[in-house]
Amino acid sequence: MRTEFLSHTLASFGPAFANHLWQSTLFAAVVWLVTLLLRRNAARVRFSLWLAASVKFLVPFSLLIGLGSLLPRQHHATGQIPTAVYSAVDTMGQPFADFTFLAADSSTHRTSLVEQAKADVPLMLAAIWLCGTAAVLVMWGLRWRQVQQQVRQAIQAVAGREFEILQWMNGGRRVSLLLSQELMEPGIFRVFRPVLIWPEQLSAQLGDEHIEAIMAHELMHVRRRDNMSAALHMLVEAVFWFHPMVWWLERRLIEERERACDEAVVAMGRCAETYAEGLLKACRFCIGSPLACVSGVTGADLCKRVRSIMTPRLEKLGLMRRSVLVLLMLATIAGPFLFGARYGEVRAQQAIAEDWQKAAGGKMEFEVASVRLNPGPGAPSNFRLSPDDAYAPTGGLLTADAPLPTYIFFAYKIMPTREQFQTLFGQLPKWVQTENYEIHARAPTKNPTKDQMRLMMQSLLKERFGLVAHLEMQETPVLEMTLMKPGALGPQLHRHEDGPACDAKVATVHGAELKETDIFPAQCGGVEAENRPDHTILMGSRDTTMEMMAKSFQIGRLGRSVVDATGLIGKYDFILKWTPARGDFGQRSRTSSGEPESDPQGTTFEEAVKEQLGLKLKPGKAPLKVLVIDHVERPSEN
Repeated sequence: MRTEFLSHTLASFGPAFANHLWQSTLFAAVVWLVTLLLRRNAARVRFSLWLAASVKFLVPFSLLIGLGSLLPRQHHATGQIPTAVYSAVDTMGQPFADFTFLAADSSTHRTSLVEQAKADVPLMLAAIWLCGTAAVLVMWGLRWRQVQQQVRQAIQAVAGREFEILQWMNGGRRVSLLLSQELMEPGIFRVFRPVLIWPEQLSAQLGDEHIEAIMAHELMHVRRRDNMSAALHMLVEAVFWFHPMVWWLERRLIEERERACDEAVVAMGRCAETYAEGLLKACRFCIGSPLACVSGVTGADLCKRVRSIMTPRLEKLGLMRRSVLVLLMLATIAGPFLFGARYGEVRAQQAIAEDWQKAAGGKMEFEVASVRLNPGPGAPSNFRLSPDDAYAPTGGLLTADAPLPTYIFFAYKIMPTREQFQTLFGQLPKWVQTENYEIHARAPTKNPTKDQMRLMMQSLLKERFGLVAHLEMQETPVLEMTLMKPGALGPQLHRHEDGPACDAKVATVHGAELKETDIFPAQCGGVEAENRPDHTILMGSRDTTMEMMAKSFQIGRLGRSVVDATGLIGKYDFILKWTPARGDFGQRSRTSSGEPESDPQGTTFEEAVKEQLGLKLKPGKAPLKVLVIDHVERPSEN
C-alpha cells in the first residue's frame, strides 16, 4: 500500500516537473539567442544571462506566480480579452498540465505483468534519478577531496616574491596565499574565506609582471564571486543531471567567466601581451582544476581567449540591446509575479476544480460499454448521475437511460444554470437534448469511486460520441453565499458530527411537516429535493461541503451560479424548505429592476436560505470554469 501511494504521489508530480523542464529549457534557448545578439559586448553581461538560465532550473515560474497571488487585490471583471490572455499564457507555460503520467490506479485490478510494470514506472524513474544524483555527488566529492588534500599539503606564504605581489595588489586582506608543490593551475579555493593556491614551481617560469597579471585574474574571480555561482550550477547539475542543457550551460558559464576576468584585467591597464604570455606559460606548465568551483586561469578555449585579449573589440550596450535585456528580465521575473497577482485567484480556482480528477487517478476507461438509442422515455440509472458524492456501490456496473446532457454534466461534475445550459447546447443539434441513449458499462474494477466513474464516462463520451470539450475561465455573474452573522449558523444548518451518523438507520420522511426526530435525506453525501404534499419543496443534504451546498442551490432556479464565500470548512447537514412561485420549481417573475417578485403565499427560496440556514446570497462576479463543447456527433455503432 505504501508503494502504491508513493507511486501515485510521484505520478501526480510528473506533469508539474515536465512543465518546469519545458519552461527552463525554453528560457535557456531564449538566453542563447540573446547572447548571440550580445556577442560583441562585455562577457560579464553574457555570463549573467547564462547564470540566470542556470538558476531558472531551481526556480519554477509557478513559485513566482504563487508569490504574486499573495498580493492583496480587488475583485473586478477581467473581461473576455484578459481571460483569453490568461488561457494562452497558461497553455504555453504548462503544456503538460493535462498529461497523464504512466501509472495505473491503485484501485484497478491488475491482471497482467504489463499493468504492474506500468504502475511501477514512477518508482523506477525516481530510483534512476536518485542513483544519477548520487553518482554525480560522489564524483564531485572525490574531486573535492583531491583539491582539499592539495590545500592541506600546501604551505601558507608569509614572505617571498608571490606573497609581496599579492600583498601589494590585495592590500593584505581577504585572500591568503598557499604555495603548493603540485602542478595544478593557480586557482581560488573555497566560496567563503577564499585562498589562492599557487604552484610554487610556476614562479620560476614567470616574471613579476606575469605573476601580477595572473593574480589580478584570480582576484577578479574573488570579486565576482565566481566560486559561488559555479557551486550553484553544480547543484543544478546534481538535480538535473539527465538534462543535456545543464552540462552545456556549464561550458558556457566557464567560458564567459574567464573572458570576463580577462577583459577586467586588460581594463585595469595591464599589458595585453604580457598578460597573454603569462597565461600561455601557465597553461603549458600546469594542469587544469578538477572542479568548476575552483576558479583558475586555464578554463575555456585558450586560443580564443588570447585572440580576444590581443584584439579587444568590445562594443557598448546600445539602446536596443538594453531594451532586450530589460524585456527579458521583465518576462522572467516580473512577468510571472504580476501574472500571479492578476490571475492568482483564477489559477487557484482552476486548481481546486481539477483536484477531484487528479485524486480519482486521471484518465480511466470502462472495460466494456454498450451505447444505443432509446426512442422511448428515459429510465432511472442504477445510481444517481449527479454532481454530488452520493453513491451506492454497484459492483462496477453502470446502467442508465438519459439524454446526452445528463451524461456530460455527470462526467464533468457540473450543475449549470438555465442560462448556462442554453449557452452550452443552444448551438448544437437538437438531437443532443431530445434523444435518450441507453448505456450499459462495466468498470475494470468492482469498487470504483463515483469520481472514477466520471472519468470513465469522459472517455466513453469522447470515444463513442466524438465529444471534444474544454473548460474555460470566464468572468461570470454569480451569487456569493455568505453568513448572515459571522460564526452563527441557522437553525437548519449544523456540522455533520453534531447530527446522526451516516450509518444510522433512518426512515423516509412523510407528511407535510417535519418532526424534530425526522432525518432527511436518508443517504449521506448527496443533495435531495422533493415536492411535498403542502406544495412546498424540501431539499437537504448530510455530510456535504459548503461548496457542494452552494452548487445545489441551482435547484432554486436563481439564474446565477452560487459560489461559497462563507469560509467554513468541514462537512455539514442542512434542510431547506420553501414555496415555489408560479409552479415552476422556484422560477419566479422579475420586476423591472431585475429583482424577484415576492410571493405572499409562502416562503421564497432566498428567504428560506436566510431564515433557516443563516446564509445570504449577494450578487457579485467571479472567474469560473465554464464547459465549452467544440464537437459532438451521434454515437458510433456498438
